[in-house]
Amino acid sequence: MDLSRIPLNALRAFEASARLQSFTRAGLELRVSQTAVSHQVKSLEETLRVPLFKRGARGVTLTDEGQALLPVLSDAFRRMSDALNRLEDGNFREILTIGVVSSFATGWLLSRLRDFSSLHPHIDIRLKTNNNRADLLTDGLDCFIRFGDGSWHGTEAVALFGAKLFPVCAPEFARLLRAPADLLEKPLLRSYRLNEWALWFQSADLPPPHSRGWMFDTSLAIVDAAAQGAGIGLVPVRLFERDLESGRIVQPFDIGIETGGYWLTWLKSREETAAMQTFRSWLKDQAAAET
Repeated sequence: MDLSRIPLNALRAFEASARLQSFTRAGLELRVSQTAVSHQVKSLEETLRVPLFKRGARGVTLTDEGQALLPVLSDAFRRMSDALNRLEDGNFREILTIGVVSSFATGWLLSRLRDFSSLHPHIDIRLKTNNNRADLLTDGLDCFIRFGDGSWHGTEAVALFGAKLFPVCAPEFARLLRAPADLLEKPLLRSYRLNEWALWFQSADLPPPHSRGWMFDTSLAIVDAAAQGAGIGLVPVRLFERDLESGRIVQPFDIGIETGGYWLTWLKSREETAAMQTFRSWLKDQAAAET
């Protein structure tokens, strides 16, 4: 198709509407009316001769064609934005947008990023923390540091280090514990990976109890809850050394399990930029120095 037939504003209107699932919110982002967005999207659909949205009383949802077009446009607009930002004020700078699991960011990465910026002042870091679930493309990430086994569809993965999980709790809670079997009757703070406690009890040669206790989507929240006496968490203690050293939490037993590790990942379909290669090399060196 001749791209000159498609107005840029129509593509922007579709991308924002699809990403936000709303013509109204897209209008607020683009600083135009909801009616203008709707007209631009309709014009794009007429030009392409395919419906991009299903319109209903409760709002809009993407058609299969819209689903296929959204990631392509999101990536294109992100690349344009990055290129323009690099040229801002007449200085060429590289922008690196990194997604990272919150616990890894606070427990390991942030204390080391100053070193990276000192070595590479021309690279601007943009950090987005999350709970291990993110979409590299639609979230506009160059790379993503995540926890798992290194196997993600369509993704390159470089191992950083393992993350052995140990039980942690408040000091006053630990005084009630004499042996691993004591945990069978205590509240267990769980992550969305439901098999972790079962594996821990298996390592301790104990039958796992019935699942109970609060569930969290981040180790940071588990540690906060454990520190407040809500129960016992199972977390990668390597990322919570400050909390252990301060006595905010304690590790009552030296029985741990390893269900995965931390990995630097990026899309196979994405060509690595110079900034991505520089960060990957630096991050691998940092991780290797501590293993």
